[in-house]
Amino acid sequence: MSEQYGFILQAKTRPEKAEAFEALFRSYVEPSRAEPGCIEYHMLRDRQDPTLFVFYEIWQSKAHLDVHSALPHMQRFHEQRMDYLERDFDIQLIEMLSPSSANR
Repeated sequence: MSEQYGFILQAKTRPEKAEAFEALFRSYVEPSRAEPGCIEYHMLRDRQDPTLFVFYEIWQSKAHLDVHSALPHMQRFHEQRMDYLERDFDIQLIEMLSPSSANR
């Protein structure tokens, strides 16, 4: 059985691209949550720094995340990400110690 794969990703956008980034990724949240293997998928925005976005994701396995990452819209974004970002993603791998709250 595969081990869950979780991470926190920080995306520091260029100030003039923050609203476009938010609009783009807001449209990805619900479809991502509906993908097989998605346990948690949250998009957050820092209140003090509106150019900082945080993603909290838990996938059933690394293989499920790989399928998500290979989708055409995700590949397209990955290739163009630096048009939006001030610096590349900061990714912190995490281990989920408590049960998911998604099905409450």
